[in-house]
Amino acid sequence: MNLGPFSVAIVFWIFVTVAAVAGIVADYKKRRAALEPLRAAIERGQPFDPALIERLMAPDQDAGLNPVYLEVGGIITLSLGVGVAILAFILTRFAPELLYPVLGGGVVVICLGVGLMLAARAVQRQNAAQAAQGAGRQDMSVRNPGG
Repeated sequence: MNLGPFSVAIVFWIFVTVAAVAGIVADYKKRRAALEPLRAAIERGQPFDPALIERLMAPDQDAGLNPVYLEVGGIITLSLGVGVAILAFILTRFAPELLYPVLGGGVVVICLGVGLMLAARAVQRQNAAQAAQGAGRQDMSVRNPGG
């Protein structure tokens, strides 16, 4: 049986499946390792602090999205888009009919880079607003410790 061009697609989807399953298994093992001390303490009949149980059972806190990563991705993507656009003009010497399709691909990549840069700015604004809101709450609790 000759799969030809479909073999690349099949291998790609096998890779995606293996990567997804590996991530699920890794999360499961990490969670199980975190709960192992609690299980051992229960088996031995040792008393344990309810705060410890609450901390172990609480879901992991999401650190949020770092806008620096979006900016770096945007810069790389913008550079790639400019490179593809330049490539379109170079290719016209050999195949003039390729100008618009390749230039269009470059414009799409540039738009993607601009979108990443805008997303980085939006994440920066959101993080600043959350930090200001958190600082305001801490300031209020210092002023009014009873409520």
